[in-house]
Amino acid sequence: MNVLAFAASLRRASLNRKLVALGAELARSAGATVDLAEFREFEMPIYDGDLDAASGLPPGAAALKARLAHADAVMIAAPEYNYSIAGPLKNAIDWVSRARPMPWRGKSVYLMSASPSPMGGIRGLWQCRIPLEGCGALVFPDMFALPHADEAFDASGRLRDAALAARLGRDVIGFVRLAEAVTPVCGKTVPPAEKQRQEEIARALETESELQPPSR
Repeated sequence: MNVLAFAASLRRASLNRKLVALGAELARSAGATVDLAEFREFEMPIYDGDLDAASGLPPGAAALKARLAHADAVMIAAPEYNYSIAGPLKNAIDWVSRARPMPWRGKSVYLMSASPSPMGGIRGLWQCRIPLEGCGALVFPDMFALPHADEAFDASGRLRDAALAARLGRDVIGFVRLAEAVTPVCGKTVPPAEKQRQEEIARALETESELQPPSR
């Protein structure tokens, strides 16, 4: 299971960069191979149909498309701008959506956000779902919004709140397991060597608690 992870923020001190790094670590512990990218690797101009028609995807969009091609799933830590999706992320989704075959289609996506506000960026995450699902991505039902994120991390980058840390861990495990289950149907064909793992996942899907432990 290959996962592309990035924070859709260009700010060096971004709280979302801290959050996605933690999510990537959890995904690795769940057995995923994680490609943790910097969003600056995908810098691109504002979408322009004339530019697209003249020269196709700009280098940053082509780079994101290539990384998506090697991924079965995507984890995005998305900042909230004015109660909605951040412009740079929407722009990246729009540019990449121009490629064919559609790079987002069939990709499992997990959304998270970190914000100093009490809402944790959840309003922006709801807006992020719309273009991703419109492009055929399979957005995980649960999303993780971290409130008061400017005070949420300790010196080692861990979450201070044990309950929030436990919830994030459950979410990421559930996301990885579900992505593993749907990838053979919606994504790349699983090699024969991974057949046993797929059978284990199928058995886990029979029991919801094994796929996604309930909150307490």
